[in-house]
Amino acid sequence: MAATTEVTPRGETGETRPSPRGGGAARRALREGPAAWMLALPFCLLFLVFTAWPVVQSLFMSLTDTKSRDLRSPFAVNVVGFDNFTKAFSDPVFRKAALNTAYFVVIGMPLTLGIALAAAVALDRGITKFRSAFRLGFYLPVITSIVAVAVVWRFLLQEEFGLINTVLGWVGITGPNWLGDPNWSMPGLILMAAWRNFGTAMIIFLAGLQGVPWVLHEAASIDGASAWQRFRHITLPMLRPTMLFVSVTTSIGYLQFFEEPFVMTNGGPLNSTISMSMYTYKQFGFGNYGYAASMSYIIFVVIAIVAAIQFRLLRDNT
Repeated sequence: MAATTEVTPRGETGETRPSPRGGGAARRALREGPAAWMLALPFCLLFLVFTAWPVVQSLFMSLTDTKSRDLRSPFAVNVVGFDNFTKAFSDPVFRKAALNTAYFVVIGMPLTLGIALAAAVALDRGITKFRSAFRLGFYLPVITSIVAVAVVWRFLLQEEFGLINTVLGWVGITGPNWLGDPNWSMPGLILMAAWRNFGTAMIIFLAGLQGVPWVLHEAASIDGASAWQRFRHITLPMLRPTMLFVSVTTSIGYLQFFEEPFVMTNGGPLNSTISMSMYTYKQFGFGNYGYAASMSYIIFVVIAIVAAIQFRLLRDNT
C-alpha cells in the first residue's frame, strides 16, 4: 500500500503554511491540564491539611513555649526563638538519650546488615532445599507484633531462667542481668532489634544478589579467585546501590528507635535505654509541646546529616 503524504497549502509568496494540526498538542494539553489538576486535587488537599500544615505548625511550635495549658489560647504563647534547642542540648537526659541512640545505631546497624547479607547470600547460593521456608522464617519477625516479640525476648533475656543465660551456663559462662543491668540492657535491645529487623534488609539484599551476573563469578573462578575474593571484588561492588538503600533506610529507622525500649524497659534502668524519640514522646506526654517539637527537629537534622554522609560514601561514582 502506497504511503499517503499530507500536502499543506502554500501562500501566494510560495511559503509553506503551517498544518492546522500543528497546534493540536498544545490545545490537547490545555484541555487535559485542568482535568489532571482536578484528579490531583484530593491528594493535594489531603497533603496540605495532614502533612504540610502540621510540619509548618510544629516548626513554629518549636520556637515557642507552648504547653498543654496553652491549647485553649494558642495565640497567647510566647516566641522564645532557639531557647528550646539550647535547652535540649543542655538537658542531661536528652544528651544521655542521644548517646544511647548513637550506641544503638553504631552497633545495631552493622550487626543487622551483616546478618541480613549473610542470610541473603545463603539463600541465594548456599541453601538449595526448602528455600521458600527459610525465606518465610527469616522474614517472619518483621511482620510479627512488637508485643509478641517483647514477650518472647523477655523470656529469652531473663537472668535466671532465660534461654540465653541457660545456654551460656552450659559452657561455664554466667549470663548477665540483661534487662536489669545498665551495662547490658542496651546490648539486649540491640540483639532483639537485629533479630526483628534483618528480614527486610535480607529481602532487598537477595534481590540485589540475583542481579549480579553469575558469569562474572565463573570467569573469576577460572582465573583462580577464591570465594571470598569473588565476593569482595565482584559481589560487594555491584551491591553498592543496594547497600546504599538498605543502609539509609535502616539508619533512619534506628535513629528513631522507640518500640524496643518502650515495651521492654521503659527507658530504664537508670535511663540506659532511653532514646531520643522516646524522650521526645515523654515530653509530649508531660505537656511540653514546644520543647518536644524542638527535639523532634533535632532528630530530623541528625537523620538528614547521617543520610547525606551515607550518600557521600556509598554512592556509585561511575
